[in-house]
Amino acid sequence: MTAFTIAAAQYPIEELADWAAFEAKLTRWVEAAAKGGAKLAVFPEYGAMELASLDPATMGDLAGSLASVSALLPQVDALHARLAAQHGLHILAASAPCEVEQGRSVNRARLFAPNGRAGVQDKLIMTRFEREEWGVSAGGPLRLFDTALGRIGINICYDSEFPLLARAQVEAGMELLLVPSCTEALHGYWRVRLGAHARALEGQCYAIHSPTVGQAEWSPAVDSNRGAAAVYGPPDRGFPDSGVVALGELDQPQWLFAEVDLARVAALRADGGVLNARHWAEQPGADNLPPVELVDLR
Repeated sequence: MTAFTIAAAQYPIEELADWAAFEAKLTRWVEAAAKGGAKLAVFPEYGAMELASLDPATMGDLAGSLASVSALLPQVDALHARLAAQHGLHILAASAPCEVEQGRSVNRARLFAPNGRAGVQDKLIMTRFEREEWGVSAGGPLRLFDTALGRIGINICYDSEFPLLARAQVEAGMELLLVPSCTEALHGYWRVRLGAHARALEGQCYAIHSPTVGQAEWSPAVDSNRGAAAVYGPPDRGFPDSGVVALGELDQPQWLFAEVDLARVAALRADGGVLNARHWAEQPGADNLPPVELVDLR
């Protein structure tokens, strides 16, 4: 399979009454993605922070909300794994703070395959808010996921603004880059949007951007959320002249559906109008790339 449909979420952060409300919400979203024909559903960065509303005692506190969401991750991940198997699709779960050792949490995205396998990608480069106020730490390593759909990489939000990460994944064979994001202002959204689009151009691959949307005044972590989901590609033969394959409506909760064809990625890398992926090596210092760990989800 080289051509398939992707669903990128513009996911609203909402205050939840209880666990059952979260389970029902996630189930509705995944069912809608499956009914739209998606083989891959992409949720945004820190979408899981709405789970902090399940603990009224800590939901208004940065450290408390971090701890309460992290404690729920095994339950959250079991639900995602079940939905991926039930609907026969890959799911990138909304990233969440995950306590990896006493007093240290990372921002972790988890990719679930319908065959029951799963892999994780931690955010590598932290924003000022994460490192200076929230106390969320950098994680790793940088990974690439070998799936039945193709080779998939993940750059969480700010990571997409640093080209060597995605380039290392391209060198390892990445065909599809997932960029989950959480940005409180339009300038933040545009930084990630431009970063994702640039990574698609440089790597001659697809980049899928999924943001949080909406207001959540009760949360000190994700109180304001702006953005639009998108699918980007290189502006070259077989792609739109702009490189924008699909773009959602700004700030509106929705799934954005688009078809991708990884055969086009292979064709452009072999014989495109330009050969960005191949010519990268001609830059001074181009070989100074981080290592990439390949994870088999097939």
